Amino acid sequence: MSLFDEISKPDEHEVENLSTSVLPEHLQYIVIEGVIGVGKTSLTKLLAEQSDARLVLEQFEENPFLERFYSDRDRWAFQTQLSFLASRFRQQQSLGGRDLFHRHVISDYTFDKDRVFARLNLTGDELALYETMFTIMQPTTPVPDLIVYLQASTDRLMENIQRRGRSYEKEMDRSYIENLGQAYNQYFFHYNQSPLLIVNATNIDFIANRNDLNELVRQIAQLRHPGTTYFNPSPTRTPLL
Repeated sequence: MSLFDEISKPDEHEVENLSTSVLPEHLQYIVIEGVIGVGKTSLTKLLAEQSDARLVLEQFEENPFLERFYSDRDRWAFQTQLSFLASRFRQQQSLGGRDLFHRHVISDYTFDKDRVFARLNLTGDELALYETMFTIMQPTTPVPDLIVYLQASTDRLMENIQRRGRSYEKEMDRSYIENLGQAYNQYFFHYNQSPLLIVNATNIDFIANRNDLNELVRQIAQLRHPGTTYFNPSPTRTPLL
């Protein structure tokens, strides 16, 4: 189920230039989130570059268990999850220091995503131990001023995953991506810790299409709503798949 099922779809309009490349002062810490393959890291890099912001990327390649996890999730889920928890917590702690060179920080993950994955991949005593550790760590991590949740169809996600060609993702299970998407939707349906912008990214290409990127950045820069806001590009746009 998509979070956009009950949302009305606005008319499409083109953006010729980006007049809001500088982010507003109140958005000092922005997180771009979404399921594997949705383009969150690419958008994070583009937004940080345009805004001269400090770039914070998840260090997934440093997880020594990740490749083994994709080969045998049941066997390696707990080790993989604890490694991510420790890495993400350590990185989040570093965000508390003052940065004299950047007014904004833009990251491609939120610390709370760790629990989304854990609840999908762990059970029993392993999940109980994880929850204990997460509960101790989570209150000391910074809360974003805005989360941008990129949502896309499973077809689009699988195409993106295959296109980027990471060796350990070549045999990615479609059902795992579908379940992960449902877990993300469930999490963000109840999210209320900070402003949230949910973007239907199925029919846009902010990497190759400058107008798509400009419009998305404009939506982020103009956001003032304290709750959840939806950006749903017109369905008349030609799908990428």
